[in-house]
Amino acid sequence: MNGVNPISNARTAVFFHAHPDDEALLTAGTMAMLAAEGHRVVLVVATSGERGQADVEPGEALGATRMAELYASAAALGCARVVNLGYADSGLSPDGGLADDRPDGAFIDADVEEAAGRLAAVLAEEEADLLTTYDPAGGYGHPDHVQVNRVGGRAAEIAGTPIVLEATVNRDPLLRGLRLVRRFYPQLDIRAFERAYSPGEVITHRVGVRRFARQKRASMAAHASQATGADTRTLGVMLKIPRPLYRLIFGTEWYVRRDAPLGSRLRHPFEAPPKG
Repeated sequence: MNGVNPISNARTAVFFHAHPDDEALLTAGTMAMLAAEGHRVVLVVATSGERGQADVEPGEALGATRMAELYASAAALGCARVVNLGYADSGLSPDGGLADDRPDGAFIDADVEEAAGRLAAVLAEEEADLLTTYDPAGGYGHPDHVQVNRVGGRAAEIAGTPIVLEATVNRDPLLRGLRLVRRFYPQLDIRAFERAYSPGEVITHRVGVRRFARQKRASMAAHASQATGADTRTLGVMLKIPRPLYRLIFGTEWYVRRDAPLGSRLRHPFEAPPKG
């Protein structure tokens, strides 16, 4: 079968993310799996992440660094194409909300129809069979992540993309895993995750990606600007987890398909949901 999953012929999956490194955290295992099966994997980001936390000042130089890291991550995952929609990173306020000093052209301020049109053009060009976005809350609530949900859903409608999956995290095992990690890194603050992402009861897809833990870890490691400096940076903490434990914690990636029946337990992004 040359590695192509027998449930389908080769298809095209577009993974839409807000910033470089988001793909490493949420969908890297699925991307590597689909690429290994022979599917075409396209990675789209809304921004270059130029206002992210890093040891260098926010701005154009950081954006260039993070895009270079994104290309390295994409190569590790087997992506066929990387696209940046070109919006400005909206940033975050000190309390984790909408920043008052966001730049002109910030993604959160973009007209949804206009931004969706940009993404829909990519979907149409690629004849995409599948698009991933985020859950309506944007995972942990970053304004740009919330906008990914809005823009992605509308883009799929415009382009007629048949499968839309909202990348999320099953909050239940996430909290269990973070409490375990906190035994080794007591400085890790997990309070923000207690209301983040999605409860297990609404998740439709549980994609097993343990076989692709090496690629997922390489994707995380590619984003060095987001993994070094502070001991509490999420990526930095994750990369210090011993490999066997890493495979256990990050061995599943979760999605919600809104047109699938509640309670569906699908194992592959292209698996057809049960009827009824």
